[in-house]
Amino acid sequence: MTGKRMLHLNAFLMSTGHHEASWRLPESDPAANTDVRHYVELARTAERGRLDSVFFADSPALFSDVGRRPAGSLEPTVLLAAMAMATERVGLIATASTTYNEPYNLARRFASLDHLSGGRAGWNVVTTATLDAARNFNLDELPGHRERYRRAEEFVEVSAKLWDSWDDDAVLADKDAGRWGDAARVHPVEHAGRHFSVAGALNLPRSPQGRPVLVQAGSSEDGRDFAARHAEAVFTAQQTLADAQDFYADLKNRARRFGRDPALVKVLPGIVPVIGGTEAEALALERELDELIRPEYARDQLARTLRVAPSDLPLDGQLPADLPDEDEIEGAKSRYTLIVTLARRERLTVRELIGRLGGGRGHRTFTGTPDQVAAALEEWADAGAADGFNVMPPVLPSGLDVFVDQVVPLLQDRGRFRRDYDGTTLRDHYGLPRPTPVRVPLDGSLDDSQEIA
Repeated sequence: MTGKRMLHLNAFLMSTGHHEASWRLPESDPAANTDVRHYVELARTAERGRLDSVFFADSPALFSDVGRRPAGSLEPTVLLAAMAMATERVGLIATASTTYNEPYNLARRFASLDHLSGGRAGWNVVTTATLDAARNFNLDELPGHRERYRRAEEFVEVSAKLWDSWDDDAVLADKDAGRWGDAARVHPVEHAGRHFSVAGALNLPRSPQGRPVLVQAGSSEDGRDFAARHAEAVFTAQQTLADAQDFYADLKNRARRFGRDPALVKVLPGIVPVIGGTEAEALALERELDELIRPEYARDQLARTLRVAPSDLPLDGQLPADLPDEDEIEGAKSRYTLIVTLARRERLTVRELIGRLGGGRGHRTFTGTPDQVAAALEEWADAGAADGFNVMPPVLPSGLDVFVDQVVPLLQDRGRFRRDYDGTTLRDHYGLPRPTPVRVPLDGSLDDSQEIA
């Protein structure tokens, strides 16, 4: 065994692939976004590659113009339940919003997924940054950025209390005594807070992992603090090595300030690997995909992100000089800043920017051979920019196949990735401890030695 750090690798799955034109390739099935068999095979491929997990983004609103790419997505916890039955080890991470759910329902849903998968569930905690979603839930306006994060803080606190409301030994299953469980080991949470009032206990015993793994994907100031307090894995979009190093160091330092072990917070930037047998083949695939982008759809989406009219974005001109400051944005602040910074730094035209965003919506795209991709992953990890990566294949299923069959073996040979799973749970894969229950007295105060993690 070498002294090099082992990488964590997740497969971030999206219908026919992350490139918005992937559905137009001859190999692609335009109906894959609602085909459970498509996703089951992807999960099996990820497990064959010994990846840590598969991951689904989600939003409770229709994503983009339906003319642009396959629109509409299966509810991710339902989809992951089906995938759990077809796999044994790979982790299963779903996105769910704290803005448009209630803690009891969501805590039960993720505990159920953890039970039926044998301890492989993870929750990507998001606050949901679109007005379209707000208007689907009786709201005329998007709740403010800071208020969304305040609600998320309490939401996660209540969820942890619910997951901990059963002691690990509460189920007795004593047939001779005729006693299934011990009521004294089931504890109502009796939470009364600013956003939620929840009596508890959860109507489900404590799950195999104790609590599902908590993941977070926001990079704003509020998002970083939230991740530093709660997240066990952090998905982030970073375009340059320097930016990724800054984010990595900042998040680890924040976790330390909140009294947490920074090694137990895994930072996983997204990467879109466009892979070919030769560099020329990889570049040809990238060019083929980019030429299939419909710029009128992409410009409309970009205009919504930047809070401008499409007419303000001439395809062969640069971004307007008078864009809003990040402080004026109540939606996805960090992604807004990433896009504007990328365009300004490289003096991209709108058409060029659309091409750069077409593969991963702001995540880093890397085009090359399997050896070059493996080297790129190692470079960022060794430079203090990543603990691993959220792998975002531009085309599915072929992009995941080539990554698993050609990149993963290189990383294994270099001592950077597991050859087999060491455990059975997602916490095992990430090297995370199983949390002990936090016992909350009925007055709502924590013992001096305990905190909600």
